[in-house]
Amino acid sequence: MSNAKITRRAALKLGLAAGLSACLPRRAAAAGVVLRVSSSLTADDNSPHFVWFDRFRSNLKAKLGEAISLAYFPNNQLGKEADMVQQVRLGAVDMMISGSSIWATIVPEIGVLDLGYIYTGWPHVGRALDGSAGQALTTLMATKASVKILGYTFNFGPRCVYSRNPIRQAADLHGVKVRVLPVPTFVGTLKAMGAVPIPIPFGEVYTAMQTGVVDALEQEASIVLAGKFYEIAKFCALTRHIYNSSIPVINQRSFDRIPANLRAGFLEAAQEATAYQRGRAAEIDTRAFAELKKRGVTVSEIDMSPTRPAMEKFWNEFVTQTPGAKPLLAAIRAAA
Repeated sequence: MSNAKITRRAALKLGLAAGLSACLPRRAAAAGVVLRVSSSLTADDNSPHFVWFDRFRSNLKAKLGEAISLAYFPNNQLGKEADMVQQVRLGAVDMMISGSSIWATIVPEIGVLDLGYIYTGWPHVGRALDGSAGQALTTLMATKASVKILGYTFNFGPRCVYSRNPIRQAADLHGVKVRVLPVPTFVGTLKAMGAVPIPIPFGEVYTAMQTGVVDALEQEASIVLAGKFYEIAKFCALTRHIYNSSIPVINQRSFDRIPANLRAGFLEAAQEATAYQRGRAAEIDTRAFAELKKRGVTVSEIDMSPTRPAMEKFWNEFVTQTPGAKPLLAAIRAAA
């Protein structure tokens, strides 16, 4: 894409963001600092992004009053996640809550978090991200992307495969077209599982399922429920292939706009919101699965152990192509 096209796109996004900001309540506009926050997901309790954001907003108000106001733009209102990454990196949008994987276009090492079957469960995820692996990735994001990670949250359940036709064993995935995020680790993971990964932006998934562009999507239960994908994908294979973390980030210059005496309170509000969101993850996942079953989704356990050799081969390929990820993968596995 030419620099001129990139500049025009950035200008359009800035114009949209400015227009939306102009519609904010007068009280928010009068606040000392107003931060725009982008998310691709819905603004409800099925969204791991919103649960973190809503708690963070409440914490900020309790700690700092009206000194900092947040303008939340869910459902890709400011643009697709891939575009928002660049906007947040440049500071045109202040904050973004997203899966960690979308940042791999700028910080390839963060893709290590989305390798299939590297975790044993959410406790393992927490130990890894609160430990040396998470600390190293926070430093890399600050250095390469000019953003500060405000926490590593848990998505509501591991990612599983939701399909139009039943998948009851690992071999049934062979040849199935599965929508994945447009990032290499997701593509490689689904290939190692035997599927045909099709990268599609999140906002286009429902139509792609309707029209048969893809046969399935891989996602967590709460997002399937919120996006009404159960209307098309009536079968869930409990592959549990990725335990995905979401990360709220703030552009470093945007953070620097916060008065120095308020920054500690801002970070404390984010830290508490992260702990709160993690604590609610299992509850929301259980509730979402129960609701999906009520709405006609058939859920099946599936043994994915036959794919283990292919998955470990993909791990080795990834760290060979991204050498900086090798010690991160070692640290994650050591946290099991």
